[in-house]
Order: sequence, then structure tokens, then C-alpha cells
Amino acid sequence: MRVFVTGATGFIGSTVVDDLIHAGHKVLGLSRSDAGAKTLVAQGAEVQRGDLADLESLRSAAAASDGVIHCAFNHDFFTPGANDGFAGFKTSCAADGRAIAAMGDALAGSNRPFIVTAGTAAPTEDEPAASGPNRPPRVSEETALALVPRGVRAMVMRLPQVHDTEKHGLVTWLISLARDKNVSAYVGEGKNRWPAVHLRDVAPLYRLALEKGTAGARYHAVAEEGVTARDIAEAIGRGFKIPVVSKHPEEVGAHFGWMAFFAGADMSASSVLTQQRLGWRPTAQPGMIEDIDNATAFKAVGVGRGK
Repeated sequence: MRVFVTGATGFIGSTVVDDLIHAGHKVLGLSRSDAGAKTLVAQGAEVQRGDLADLESLRSAAAASDGVIHCAFNHDFFTPGANDGFAGFKTSCAADGRAIAAMGDALAGSNRPFIVTAGTAAPTEDEPAASGPNRPPRVSEETALALVPRGVRAMVMRLPQVHDTEKHGLVTWLISLARDKNVSAYVGEGKNRWPAVHLRDVAPLYRLALEKGTAGARYHAVAEEGVTARDIAEAIGRGFKIPVVSKHPEEVGAHFGWMAFFAGADMSASSVLTQQRLGWRPTAQPGMIEDIDNATAFKAVGVGRGK
């Protein structure tokens, strides 16, 4: 199968590309830079030059492929403590919706697979994403599933916090925030939970969905159903040797900035149905707390109060 992959040079996408190629698929990877293009060629992939704003490039690549895996998302606005970060998040979400719609147009009537990445927006796969003012404004899931009646085998890959020792999803920005403020914080009692999965467990699931997934399905790439916010904050505190503190709800906005929307959210999720339907099993990779404990961010000399 010839697969078009967006975000092909990113943290998750590059691993997806490797897995697809090793499984015998051909990959056409999206790249906006010469360096990214060279990386893709070295992996054995073809290159489609462009980015998420180049809708014509997305359409042409999707039309020329047997399936599409959409991993890209613009995270450039993620600056810890920035007051306008959430507005930037909304802008990126809107751009993501336009990109999905453009690729969907090219796939309409073909019944070709189109896997769109989203967050874990509900506890189980059969539950739709929560709606209303207290949900993240990502439109990826609803935009993708609206393509199913148009003859696209659209599916949603809901990702939790994807981690290794370099990156940890939203926890990456909590680490940066703790470094900047010299304190690691959680909200209230810190009992709210975030699901997690190791990076190496994610790529095979995208491939299984591509090969076996059904139109309209939602899949959960979840290995750990819920790691508590307090455990995460304490791991960051250990890494930097800084205090770990609880923040009252009225303090959350001032401390977390754009992350306030997520800091106290309980996002626990199960992958039981995904494992049953696709035969996916997360292997015995390090858990999120172990990867945070060994994070490269803590190896820099002269950080935190433990310098």
C-alpha cells in the first residue's frame, strides 16, 4: 500500500513511517523543509513538499495514495505561561480541520483508509468526544467522521500522552513550566488522571488501523489508563529537585497559562475495545513515570535548585 503520512518527520510520524516501511508499505511523507526531506529519503520514503496550509499539496498527495495517516498538528504556539496560548491552540485546530477536509475531498468515493489523529476525548472508544465549552476545541474527530457518508474509510486515532525519555505529550510543557517557575505543581489533590502510551507502541496501532480498521471507528492508543497529576508533578519535582505544590482552582490560570485548560482535567481512557478489534497489545515498554524519571530534560547541568 502507498501511504501518505503528514507529520512524517515529527515525534510520532517518523516512528509511523519506519513501522510502515518495515512492514512492506511504501510511504509518501509530507515535509516542509530540505532537512526533513533528506530524513525521509534516508528512511526509504518518498517526499511530498508542503505543509498543513498548502491544501493543494495535501489534496494531490492524498489522491495519489492508497491511504492517508494524518499525524501533523501545529504545536508552535505552545509556550508555557503565554497568555494567548489557548487562542493559538484554537487557530491550530481550525487549520487542522481545513487540512483534514482537503484530504477528505481527494479521497471521497474511494473507500480508502484515512486515519486522523485526535486526543483521548472520552473514556471508551464507542463514546463520542465530549461537546460544549469545557472541551478542547480540536475539530479533527468530527471533521474526519463526517467524511464516512462520502465514501471515505475515515477513522480516528485518539492519542493519550505519548512518551519516551525525550518527549511526554503535554507533560513536556509541564516540565518546561516547572523549570521556568522553579516549582512543580498540580491542581487540588492531584487525583485527576492522564492516560499514556510509549512511543514505540503507537506506530504499530496506526498500521493495524490502516490495514484492518473500519469506517467510522475510534481507536485508543492507551497503555496506561490513568497516571495521576500528582504523580506526574512529583516525578518532575524529583528530576529538578524543586518543591512540589498544590494549586487552588483560583491560582490555576496564573500558574499554568494556556495549560490551565488541561491541568485539572481528568482524561482517563481505556483501550480494551481497540485491543479486541485490532489485535493490538502495548508491549512492556517503560511507563510514563519511569520515562519522566529518566527524562533528558533533567540531565542538563545547573537546572533547578539541585544545581
